[in-house]
Amino acid sequence: MSSKRSIFEEVGEGEARREQPKGGMIDAGRRGARGAVRVWLMILFALVVVMIAVGGLTRLTDSGLSITEWKPVTGAMPPMNAADWDAEFSLYKQIPEYQLQNRGMSLEEFKVIYWWEWGHRQLGRVIGLVWLFGFLGFLVARKIPPGWSGRLLLLGALGGAQGAIGWWMVSSGLRGEMLDVASYRLAVHLGLAFVILGLIAWYAMALGREERELMQARRGKEAKLYGLSTGLLHFAFLQILIGALVAGIDAGRTFTDWPLMAGAVIPPDFWMADLGWRNLFENPGFVQFTHRVTGYLLLLFAVVVWLRGRRSAHAVTRAAFSAAFIALVGQVILGIVTVIYIAPWQVAIVHQLLAVVLWVLILRARFLSLYPVAQSVRG
Repeated sequence: MSSKRSIFEEVGEGEARREQPKGGMIDAGRRGARGAVRVWLMILFALVVVMIAVGGLTRLTDSGLSITEWKPVTGAMPPMNAADWDAEFSLYKQIPEYQLQNRGMSLEEFKVIYWWEWGHRQLGRVIGLVWLFGFLGFLVARKIPPGWSGRLLLLGALGGAQGAIGWWMVSSGLRGEMLDVASYRLAVHLGLAFVILGLIAWYAMALGREERELMQARRGKEAKLYGLSTGLLHFAFLQILIGALVAGIDAGRTFTDWPLMAGAVIPPDFWMADLGWRNLFENPGFVQFTHRVTGYLLLLFAVVVWLRGRRSAHAVTRAAFSAAFIALVGQVILGIVTVIYIAPWQVAIVHQLLAVVLWVLILRARFLSLYPVAQSVRG
């Protein structure tokens, strides 16, 4: 028989003190090392951004074809002596780029472009190792949050595919009369890099909030805004792919006036009959015109999305859409500057990096329309 309790007894005193609730399944599901996994993803994110920048500089310096073999393991070692350098240079002399464009290049000049490409490939290996050791470490320690193993494994699979696609791209410039890689293969390579970057960013944003918080926030999903931001994301991705086609054939240096092209709305030789469907990838006038028109349409659509985003009930979401719109306006202006100044590498690489910033900001706005951040009545 339980003893009587005084009405003045503190709640929770004595042997009758109740055990505090331990939480349910949602709370238990967050016991994985969400913070540590998020830090690891952010490191991968930074490395991929650097990889995109180095890849852009490798292309701008015409260095991408300097290494003519794909050796995922042994290729990590650069030439160590004069004989090794002579062997690498001899291989380069056999491809069209040297024979038709760089004939007479000295060994010292070759070393410059070789180091750019070697650094690009080496960075890819570093990213692969950071993913591998991180994933295996969290897996063995059983610190991967429930439901996240497949998503993290997907990143590794896409990274491996990116390496294979990189060689598929390079191999297109090693035969025939090709002086550069095939532009459509460059677009696939860059496009997959942005997909990987986008997934890492999305995962990092999701891990930045507890699972129960995300489930609760999703009840306030702004469906219309989420749909518009998804459309903006796909539209921006299309523009990135077209930009890769422009870069692949140096179309940005072909027509350097704006807003017209060679003094006309539609450039001369807009469609070359002898090229047929290859106009889509190989005709500088067609490709740059498409890139410009797509940019204008993207900007108009972004205005619509931004105006709708300003009507969001959540201050953080409104700010996210404004940031994405400002970045897009800046990207359009920078694109015009790139054309007018004949795509100097300094401006061109900033243009590419701003595309990365824009991509992530659109993703963030989309994420916040799906998982809005709660605010107080006063907020």
